[in-house]
Amino acid sequence: MKYETVIGLEVHLQLNTKTKAFCSCSTDFGNPPNTNICPVCLGLPGSLPVYNRQALNFAIKLALAFNCQIQEHTKFDRKNYFYPDLPKNYQISQYDLPLSRHGYLDILADGNPKRIGITRVHLEEDAGKLIHEETASLVDFNRTGIPLLEIVSEPDLNSPQEAFDYLTALKSVIGYLDVSDCDMEKGSLRCDANISLRPAGSKTLGVKTELKNMNSFKGVKDALTYEVQRQTKLLESGSSLVQETRLWDDQGGVTVAMRTKEGSKDYRYFPDPDLTVFLIEQSLIDQIKANLPELPQEKMRRFMQEYGLSEYDAKILTGTKSTAQLSESYIQMFPGQDKKEIVNWLIGPVLSEANLRKVELPELKLDKQELINLIGFVQKQEISYLAAKTVLARMLDTGKPAGVLIREGDLRQISDASALVQVIEAVIQENVKSVNDFRSGKSNALMFLVGQVMKKSSGKANPKIVQDLIRERLG
Repeated sequence: MKYETVIGLEVHLQLNTKTKAFCSCSTDFGNPPNTNICPVCLGLPGSLPVYNRQALNFAIKLALAFNCQIQEHTKFDRKNYFYPDLPKNYQISQYDLPLSRHGYLDILADGNPKRIGITRVHLEEDAGKLIHEETASLVDFNRTGIPLLEIVSEPDLNSPQEAFDYLTALKSVIGYLDVSDCDMEKGSLRCDANISLRPAGSKTLGVKTELKNMNSFKGVKDALTYEVQRQTKLLESGSSLVQETRLWDDQGGVTVAMRTKEGSKDYRYFPDPDLTVFLIEQSLIDQIKANLPELPQEKMRRFMQEYGLSEYDAKILTGTKSTAQLSESYIQMFPGQDKKEIVNWLIGPVLSEANLRKVELPELKLDKQELINLIGFVQKQEISYLAAKTVLARMLDTGKPAGVLIREGDLRQISDASALVQVIEAVIQENVKSVNDFRSGKSNALMFLVGQVMKKSSGKANPKIVQDLIRERLG
């Protein structure tokens, strides 16, 4: 390609502490506007901040999970800018002494492992929220001061798809740590993207554009895809790019210029005089590190080794902590050494039902033993796989056991050859062309005839026996 895409992401993550970063105000979401506020988070004269210890512990936990080096000394700075949702006219953040540096996250890019560097994970506080109406803009300060982490990646991503894969992997790790709900609709997880293009083979970074206003991982991918096209057209026409911030218009599918991009000098960082330098003891780091849970990639590798799963299957089942825990309990309960059957059901019909009902796998509340019983009916050829999927849906709707639903629906599979002969003969008489096609060597015609028998038998016929009987009948 003529140009190489270079992308770096800044992820802002709200921590799920009960109180705000520097005061005792509640962090509950959905309360009436401007009720979770006090003189500290509003920056009123005479108020002094005190940092939330739980937020610090969560931040160290997350930084360690991303393989970052925790700094022995860290401090808070004032990031000065003026905006209606920033009551102090500055944000408490970190500049030259962040909590951590030099981490990484491994992802799969086009099926190949790739290491994405993490420049820093640092502490800050969130701003308020602006609600724009036709004649006015309203401000809700409930979110002001909620503990926030900024996770800054190196410019190691080279396509919108890689950015999507990185965010997916990042969210999975965060979910395993129980430090945030990562709910993008609530603003708990937000992402800004920096993107530039440079001639292929060049090591010099191009002029970057910062993208904002993306409220989903798909939105990030779509905005980056559009920006690659926009910047490519400008460069090929000989036009110059300017460093700027652009908003993603999801409805229009375009990015729109917002403002010329600021640099760090524009924010006039200086140490916050109300907050002391923090000394983080190694004993605290060691304690938090010792209690880190098994993370997604480690769990995925273990699933592959212990249960003989493919990388694809293991990745699906370990995507979230709750799904991994539930899946492992199913796998361990399933009789025998070969676990492929239960895995196929989990990533197939069970996951399909969860998607149809718009819930996560654990929210289905499916009785483990009853699913195993249902699979047993299929293995013993008492019901067909197709009928079993119908039974699964009814189990979830009614809570009834598989055996009861099979009896009520008269769904037992017909495996008696004498009971199938008449149906097969009718199908042969009605589909002369397919019969001739089969006799002339077209194997697909056999499957068509089997399908017709299944249709006439309301899905009850044993397809394997039907195949054998048709072959025998047609010579």
